[in-house]
Amino acid sequence: MTGRIICAGLGPGDPDLISVRSDRVIRGAAHIAYFRKAGRQGQARRIVEGMLTPDVREHAMEYPVTTELPFDSPDYIRLLSGFYDDWAAQLKALVATGVDVVVLCEGDPFLYGSFMHLYVRLKDHVPVEVIPGIPGMVGCWHASGVPMTWGDDVLTVLMGTLPEAELIRHMQGADALAIMKTGRNLPRVRRALAVAGRLEEAWLIERGTMPGQRIARLAEVEAADCPYFAIVLVHGQGRRPTAGGDE
Repeated sequence: MTGRIICAGLGPGDPDLISVRSDRVIRGAAHIAYFRKAGRQGQARRIVEGMLTPDVREHAMEYPVTTELPFDSPDYIRLLSGFYDDWAAQLKALVATGVDVVVLCEGDPFLYGSFMHLYVRLKDHVPVEVIPGIPGMVGCWHASGVPMTWGDDVLTVLMGTLPEAELIRHMQGADALAIMKTGRNLPRVRRALAVAGRLEEAWLIERGTMPGQRIARLAEVEAADCPYFAIVLVHGQGRRPTAGGDE
């Protein structure tokens, strides 16, 4: 008797943007699991507030570290690897009792989602189903009210954790940019955009599609203002039909 792991992509944050399929499994879940920082409710759990059955069993997977150590340090890698190993074992044991466990994941689970680390540890041992979600960056560029790519624009997705020189190199060659994992990396992202000549085009989208959403030109944001739930966008300016019908 074996249950399943069902990862439900939650989309960019607005509960109305959860897919019908994810909504259905979340509302019917007997067990849910979700990532969070110790002592916090967790963004994924916050999104589904009011959707869960009264008797649902919750499994809060609390990260051992978040920003306390550099993400590429040996200690960070060791702690996170052990964390994912431990929770994969716990979920595997739970599924072995015959229950389904719904794992919540913001955005799309296969686009930089934490669930991917559990997925590779579980997929060869227990049934795993992954429900796609609207990526957070998509919700952010719709919130900006400006089309993201035109014609043959190339969209580049960058991590703010990259070395500054790498950020500059990619920024200089891209038509449109979506820069994730900003937070305390935002000063580095800002400097790289300035060197690449793209700072005046950049927008900061904080808490896109969620309560407290803020949209501002990055060049006008105070240097010390580094929100955690934020993404930086540079919209493409590529080919588009003209009044005469040419591109």
